[in-house]
Amino acid sequence: MVSNSPWLAPLRPLARIGQQLLDRALCVLGAVSLSQAPEFFQQYLQRLGGNLDEARLVLARYETVARDSGITLAQLVETTRAQASAPVAKLGGLIIEAQNRVEALASAELSLRMASAWTRPFVFIAHYDDGIVRGTWAAFKPAVPVTTEGAIYAVAGMGLALLVYQLGVVWPCRALGRRFRNPAAGKEAAR
Repeated sequence: MVSNSPWLAPLRPLARIGQQLLDRALCVLGAVSLSQAPEFFQQYLQRLGGNLDEARLVLARYETVARDSGITLAQLVETTRAQASAPVAKLGGLIIEAQNRVEALASAELSLRMASAWTRPFVFIAHYDDGIVRGTWAAFKPAVPVTTEGAIYAVAGMGLALLVYQLGVVWPCRALGRRFRNPAAGKEAAR
């Protein structure tokens, strides 16, 4: 019986104190970490809006060329694609890419702005744009959350940190402790 050794008795209270301190530290870490999500989403939305404005500006230039030429944007696409010169023919594809980019960014921005605190992470994942996420993360500035949404994410972060700690550390250690206290039960479970 390893766990009933007299020399381990003084260590048990220290282990409990250590577990409680780790438990609380993980709660704080989880709360602080996840409470930053609303701020990240806000900064992501700003960057997304900037990308959308730029994409609209590019598309507006193509629309101006079409209008000044007395044709529609669709006609400009067809005219450029029909050209014998490869560089000019590729311009039609660029116009379509600009239209698609504006539509995708506008949809993402509207969806994120309309999402509730509960659905925002899922909407974010659904409209994830790797370049914008990397840019946001590179320039991200943490903030102290003073909103209800920040408090919701902080509580969720505490719960998530505790759940991971309990499932990943506490329960496996308890199972290991039971195996050492009762070696016969460990052998039977292995069969």
